[in-house]
Amino acid sequence: MAMMKAARLHEIGGKFVLDEVPVPAPGKHDVLVKVEACGVIPNLRNVVTHFPTWYPFLPLPALPAIFGLDAAGTIAAVGEGVTSFKVGERVYVNPGVGCGECRHCKRGEPTRCDAYTFMGYFGFGKDSQRIFEKYPYAGYAEYTTAPAANLVRLPYSLKSADAARFGYLGTAYSAIRKSGLRPGQDILILGATGTLGVGAVLLALAFGASRVVVVARDAAALGRLVALDPQRVIAITLGEGSIHEQVRGRIPDGVDVMLDTLGAKAPAELSVDAMQAVIRGGRIIQIGGVAGPIPIDPHPFMCAQLQYIGSLWFTPAEGDEMASMIAAGSVDLGLLESRPFGLDQLNEALDEIEANGNGFANFHIRVQ
Repeated sequence: MAMMKAARLHEIGGKFVLDEVPVPAPGKHDVLVKVEACGVIPNLRNVVTHFPTWYPFLPLPALPAIFGLDAAGTIAAVGEGVTSFKVGERVYVNPGVGCGECRHCKRGEPTRCDAYTFMGYFGFGKDSQRIFEKYPYAGYAEYTTAPAANLVRLPYSLKSADAARFGYLGTAYSAIRKSGLRPGQDILILGATGTLGVGAVLLALAFGASRVVVVARDAAALGRLVALDPQRVIAITLGEGSIHEQVRGRIPDGVDVMLDTLGAKAPAELSVDAMQAVIRGGRIIQIGGVAGPIPIDPHPFMCAQLQYIGSLWFTPAEGDEMASMIAAGSVDLGLLESRPFGLDQLNEALDEIEANGNGFANFHIRVQ
């Protein structure tokens, strides 16, 4: 039996251990991917340390388990029922898997499935363990298995290391699509210098936004975003007055769209402040997962015809669209700074990303 190396977690709060496990065989409608790179999620340590107590409704896989979102590599084998993908093709594996049978999955909207689960991360429902058991081989291994329907073909020009950033890019891409942002409209990105925010800025520019208002604390990092397009990117620094007053000082009518990329530990007050910069009929999209109540007075919301929308991850079809934009040169990932680590250095990578991570650094595990 062929064996492979995999970084596995054996206990909650523990370190990842490099183990040898059998190379899996793909199911009938699955593929086997030889992993070349897999992203390191800044929140991973929280997930494997605190989620059982913080969010017991978001189940983790049974331990020992292989974690790792955002795997990219080359197809090594295909199941007997797979006809559209061939051995040797370079792909990104979208880790979001639904049950495949409910009305949402059949409509191509797996993110709405009650059993929706991130392979190699956490799940969203009571049926997630069944999906973990079906797909236990995630990105921190030499090989992974996945449904063929979850693959995104990678353009020749896109490095596997950059594709390992697709989770963040795709989350922003799907959110901007849901916002209905049209060329010539304005968008505010809250938390713009974070890992999720930087990708959102790149995509907002590619979508044709007239002005992209970037909001964050780090003035130097904001300057890097302004340099992408000084005529269109407007920087607002947190701590220099209320967000909405600063925005309306530059754009009196307000912005058409607000994208909230702040994480769970950010003050919800920042979100409430920024929401007041949105014009009548505007859309507020939540993708960062700010924890805590957001006070919304229904009557003003109704009168201003505002929309507050939650957006989770992205579909493989949206991944295909985004890959096409990158191939066409509409989205340039050249500003991402590669931070590779070996499979046996996953614990060190988590330490480093906690100490020195930023939205421009592309932390990833280089498997092959």
